[in-house]
Parts: sequence; structure tokens; C-alpha cells
Amino acid sequence: MAPSMTPPPHAPDFLAAFGWAGAEILPLAGDASFRRYFRVVLGDRSAVLMDAPPPHEDPQPFIAVAEWLIGRGLSAPEILARDLEKGLLLLGDFGSARLRETLDVDPQRERELYELATDLLVHLHEHPPMEGLNPHGLDQWLEELKLFTEWYCSAVGADVDVDAYQAAWREVLEPIAGDGLGPVTVLRDYHAENIMLVEGRGGVEHFGLLDFQDALAGHPAYDLASVLEDARRDVSPEVERTMIDRYVAATGHNEQFERAYWSLAAQRNTRILGVFTRLWKRDNKPGYRRFQPRMWGLLERDLAQPNLKPVRNWFDVNIPDEFRRAPWKQAA
Repeated sequence: MAPSMTPPPHAPDFLAAFGWAGAEILPLAGDASFRRYFRVVLGDRSAVLMDAPPPHEDPQPFIAVAEWLIGRGLSAPEILARDLEKGLLLLGDFGSARLRETLDVDPQRERELYELATDLLVHLHEHPPMEGLNPHGLDQWLEELKLFTEWYCSAVGADVDVDAYQAAWREVLEPIAGDGLGPVTVLRDYHAENIMLVEGRGGVEHFGLLDFQDALAGHPAYDLASVLEDARRDVSPEVERTMIDRYVAATGHNEQFERAYWSLAAQRNTRILGVFTRLWKRDNKPGYRRFQPRMWGLLERDLAQPNLKPVRNWFDVNIPDEFRRAPWKQAA
């Protein structure tokens, strides 16, 4: 069920208090959480209103990460005004040019724009992680993976060996947790629908970042896997290969990074299969089912890597084809 895009009743008073009296409030977007976004227009000025209603949402992590990113030379929304009691933020407006739609219209720019997405991560990872972030390491990876067995397997009626599942993943992920690459600030939802193309800004500042309030301190391969193995659009395998090589060349990381890349891509894609099922079953958002065939295609590509053999063997035994793409064909 899509969220209501009627502005909160207290929004006009909030806007008036900060010089936006009489502004038009236009629906912009909702997301998988309780947050909603509106474009505010007054004459030739525009801004974005974030409605993050308490107690469901706390905008303070968004504010903290936004200010930290801006301080490191990246483009995050400027905080123009705030009312934390009511969960309202007025943000700088990056415009309407989003990476997803830009590539839909002009797919020939795929390599150019993913080069910039990769270079942005290189820039971000040159800085120590933001202070105060929660860790994103082995314990967290294994905990997140429970979403697949708890929600996905239950939804499709698969009776699986949960202990063997956790043991296989631990075997794969323990070397990644101990490879010494990081920690860095992990944006965690870095993909084509959370990147705006900001007119008038060049270099890594050309990309306006969104939806980073769940940032953690973790492995540098995670966000690269997030943007290249995107749940919502297909990135060509050739571009994925080129961007992995580009990141490795820029950072000096060795083959440990590539091992981590495929392992964390598989972890993320398995988690998302569970998350999207939960959004359907628990949160009454069946539209997320349409992404599941793509998620399976990505996961199976990851599982073909040699270091993923323990997990691949578990999937082969416990999740046969009738529990993979078949349940989602009609929804897709």
C-alpha cells in the first residue's frame, strides 16, 4: 500500500516560520520507511520537505551524516530548517535529474556515470569513518542474513536447514571480516534511485546523495556492490567488471577486495530477497515482489564465484528452482 502523499497538517506553519509562507507543497516521493518527501515551491525558489514522523522516524541521524558528507566535499542536502519534535526537515533541492531515469533515457552514458559513482566511493573511503557509527561487520552480516530464512523461505514454503545456512555464510564471511580493508563509512543504500545529478556541480560533487541515514562503519566493498548490483535496474556485467577494476586501481587494494566484493554482494542480495518479502508480507507493499527475479539473477551470478562455494552448495540443496524465480514470475 503506497503511503498517503497529503502533507502533514503542521507543514504550512513550519514553512511559514522559516520564510516559506504560502509555498505550494507538491508530492515528491515515499519510500520503504515512514518517511515522505514533498517539493516546496515559492516563486522561483524550491526546497524539499522531509516528513519523518516520530516515533517511527528520527531525522537526527540524517542530519548528522548529511553534515559530515558535506564536510568531506560531497553533495548531501543542506539542512535549511528543522523541527525535530514534529519530524520535519527543509532540505536543499537537488532538482529532478536522478541517475536511474537519466540512464533509462540515455543508456550510452552508463559507463561514464558509473565511473563517477565509483570515484565518489574512492573519495569517500579516503576519509576515516564518521565517528559514532555502528559497526557493520561479521555479526551484523550474519544477523541480516536471517531475513532470508525468516521471511523468504517462510513465504515460499521452503523447509530449510537454518543451522547449515548460518555455518556456510560464516565460512564465507569470516575471511572478509578479517581482511583489514576498512572500516569506512558505508552509506548502505547507494544505488541509482538515491543519486541525483546536480546541475552546476562537477566531479564527485555532481552526484547528490540521498537516503544515507542508516550509514554504518564497515567494509569498502559493500557500497560498490550496492551500486553495481542494483535491485532496481540492470547494470551490465561489463560495466561491473570495469568498475571493480577501476576501484582496485585507484585504491591499491589487491585480490582480497574482489573476494570481499562478491561475498558482500551475495550477502546483500540474499538480505534484500528477505527484506522485499517482508515489505510484501508484513508491510502490505506487494510491489516489491517485482524486483525478486532480478535479485535471484544477481545472487546466482555472485554464487558462481569460487569462494562462495559453501553458500552455493547450501542453496543448491535447500532452495531448488521452484522456490527461486517461479513464485515471482506473475508479480514481475
